[in-house]
Amino acid sequence: MTDVQRLARRLQVLEAITDSALRELDVDKLFEVLLHQVRELFAVDTATVLQVDSGGGHLVARATAGLEEEVLQGVRVPVGSGFAGTVADRREPVQIDHVDPSTVVNPLLWERGLRVMLGVPMVAEGRLVGVLHIGSTVARRFTDDDVDLLQLTAERLATAVQLHRSRSELAAAALLQDSLLPGRLPTTSDWEFAARYVPGAENGVGGDWYDGFELPDDRLGVVIGDVVGSGLPAAVVMGRLRSALRAYALEFPDPAVVLGKLDRKASHFEAHTMATVAYAVIDTATARVDLALAGHLPPVLAVPGEPTRLVHPPLGPPIGHNLAVTGRQGTTLDLPPDALMVFYTDGLVERRGVDLDSRLEQLRRQVTSTAAETVCAGIMASLVGHEPATDDIALLVTRHRPRPA
Repeated sequence: MTDVQRLARRLQVLEAITDSALRELDVDKLFEVLLHQVRELFAVDTATVLQVDSGGGHLVARATAGLEEEVLQGVRVPVGSGFAGTVADRREPVQIDHVDPSTVVNPLLWERGLRVMLGVPMVAEGRLVGVLHIGSTVARRFTDDDVDLLQLTAERLATAVQLHRSRSELAAAALLQDSLLPGRLPTTSDWEFAARYVPGAENGVGGDWYDGFELPDDRLGVVIGDVVGSGLPAAVVMGRLRSALRAYALEFPDPAVVLGKLDRKASHFEAHTMATVAYAVIDTATARVDLALAGHLPPVLAVPGEPTRLVHPPLGPPIGHNLAVTGRQGTTLDLPPDALMVFYTDGLVERRGVDLDSRLEQLRRQVTSTAAETVCAGIMASLVGHEPATDDIALLVTRHRPRPA
């Protein structure tokens, strides 16, 4: 191939992958269009994209031109094994000149009659997204120019996959978060609740949650928690912790025991999870509250005739991260008529360059013995105002409402 031919071919590939019309396509259509162009431009019989699965241990056939069975049969290749797995493991181009069980994992490749293959890694923002490979039934040698051009195509596809994944995860996290926040907080003649949830401006939806539910024997459960991390992974872990806590709450009356059980579950099944949680059980008959904290910020208590204060029960470590702490402790306090408690996550009080103690004091001054909704709105106006929070905010207020005369 002459220099003029090589230049013309490079321009063809660059025009194909930079075509502005591709921006309007979803990722599946983009795969379809570009893979068919790759077959033509490289004069090959197959062009295939395999994506890394969520666990990072396998490549899964996602799209193809010329080898549709790979996608239809859900072919999976372990990272580090065979041709495609080696490309993913090394993160560098690999070319093979014979296709058989000694070089590839997928039997469809040699059954198709492929004799040579070239694969390149798909990497976006330093993260392995997948592998793009091409194959030919005719013996040939892929040139350095072929490798460079296929790598450019792989980078274009990797960027599209990463963008699609980010958008999909954000939408899924928002939907999951919305579905798990309680649609209705428990309300009785003597108790009222108000709550707010605002996703962070920087990280989007995360792992903050609040919950309130009725328990046997005229009791109410009140929860607020914050999973370390953001996006869909944090929201998924939050959903698991929320469901597990509700289950333990039905079996064990003591909040400290419930948090201990939750910690053991998270440490075993969610090895890399960490979350802070505050859990309180209100006995509506006696107006007594059992409270336990797992690494969480202290709630605020307002009692008529007394100074508003932060409640400081024994502070246990956070949930998870292989801690599995036993012997957690809590405290018991009274909520007489007109008293209320405020639970919140750190997104409400933490700001860059601002002392946390001063923010907690600002919150304390804002909490008064009045209607839960009024207190909730006042807190958000005072501590959030017109400045968007960088982290998620969850806020839950419960008030012992006096009986009508």
